[in-house]
Amino acid sequence: MMDSAATPWWRLGRFAACSVLVAATTAVVTPAPAAAGGRFPPGAAGVGDPYFPTYGNGGYDVAHYDLDIRYAPSTDLLTGRAVIRARATANLSSFNLDFVGLTIDGLFVDGRPAAYSRAGQELTIQRTLREGSVFTVDVRYHGVPEPFPIQFPVRAWPSGFLHTDDGAVVAGFPEVAASWYPVNDHPIDKASYSFAITVPAGLEAIANGVPRGQTSRAGWTTWRWEQRTPMISYLATAAIGEFDVRTTWREGRPTVIAIDPDLPPGFADDAVARTDEITDFFAGYFGPYPFEANGAIVDDFPDLVFSLELQTRPIYSLDQFDQGATTRETYVVAHEIAHQWFGDSVGLRQWDDIWLNEGFATYAADYLWREHLGEGTAQEVFDFFYAEPPDSPIWTPPPGDPGPGDLDLFGPSVNYRGAMTLHALRMTVGEDAFWRIVRAWYAEQRNGSGSTGDFAALSERISGQQLEGLFEAWLFTGSKPPYPQGAAPVPSVLVSPGLGPLRRHTPGR
Repeated sequence: MMDSAATPWWRLGRFAACSVLVAATTAVVTPAPAAAGGRFPPGAAGVGDPYFPTYGNGGYDVAHYDLDIRYAPSTDLLTGRAVIRARATANLSSFNLDFVGLTIDGLFVDGRPAAYSRAGQELTIQRTLREGSVFTVDVRYHGVPEPFPIQFPVRAWPSGFLHTDDGAVVAGFPEVAASWYPVNDHPIDKASYSFAITVPAGLEAIANGVPRGQTSRAGWTTWRWEQRTPMISYLATAAIGEFDVRTTWREGRPTVIAIDPDLPPGFADDAVARTDEITDFFAGYFGPYPFEANGAIVDDFPDLVFSLELQTRPIYSLDQFDQGATTRETYVVAHEIAHQWFGDSVGLRQWDDIWLNEGFATYAADYLWREHLGEGTAQEVFDFFYAEPPDSPIWTPPPGDPGPGDLDLFGPSVNYRGAMTLHALRMTVGEDAFWRIVRAWYAEQRNGSGSTGDFAALSERISGQQLEGLFEAWLFTGSKPPYPQGAAPVPSVLVSPGLGPLRRHTPGR
């Protein structure tokens, strides 16, 4: 056992930060000793994430969101009712939800009207709650949802509740949910969901989870969906418009694939049709598929310039596909499906753990799936990227602490150097230990949240090695790390059939 003086800063820092965040979620408003005697202070307007301190809210834990919305594409008007079931984790005189832009028509706690105030993204509800009590919040609202653009130097990416030519799609990160329903908007507070989405007759409405049928009345159709396995808020979606919806069954679960009929055959349908095949392939490496449903959404919406791992229903950008069958377009499908294990089921505990999401998904698609297709071994892919010069953007910022900017969180280093960290670990601990680490990471954190410190501790426990030097070098230094086993070999050129030399791109984004 190492004493604190000898423990590397990253170990102390990561574990300490995770402890603070968990405390912020479950007991941030616990009275201080001087406040003992039954005092009920207000809940915190944030869970204390080091990158986004005001995201989420403290003092309670959400169990379920029941979302009932009506959307009129002709006016972009959303009318909604959100019923939220939660449990207080501390005595509270008030608590917060994240909610942006839309007008509140009524707000009730446990069936009784509740006073509230709004400031920016914060919706503060006045109601005394005792620690351990289960309560229900009922919010009725309407309005035109505001977008949440993702800021990059060249241009902003449209994100959020986005109006399309025949409806809308919801996709975005790190925050988007608060634009269309009131929410505790941080990945650490997962919850189950039910959806009732009412749209003009003739349109489809696709959401997460298992389809529960649809009913029509007076020119409107209500589509119902249920996501029983807990889900991070930014992974919740609604895709509204004309879709060809095809449902198949795999091992007792539905695979629902919705494709815009305006897209020509062979453009995207051939790639997303391999969803079950790719899922089965990854299950052989990681463990059983996490959820009760699977699927894909492809809308003819050019403004959506990124793909996203929406739980059970990834959404894909048109930019990722080619006319005709190519293996290249299956890499983005593999990337988003891998996220169902790492990013969705095993969520991040705080936003500086983002490399665990993107590194695993990139490794699964660009290393494992590529090797399966015979387009290069995992070692060849690693060596190919290691040949990048020291000033390449794949090396900076360090993926273990990239910074809160959109370009930092979702830039090349988080994806590529994150994936290379995993392969460097594989080279260091060996095949048997590495795959035991990967499977244990999923099994132990399934449907929960994990941190870099958790993953490092697991890796050391299973391998029996001290790995702080490896994780320090690959995750936290601001320069190109040393090759894991000495001098790096000269990589061969990797060639994909129909693609040419391997491209360096930001996978799935």
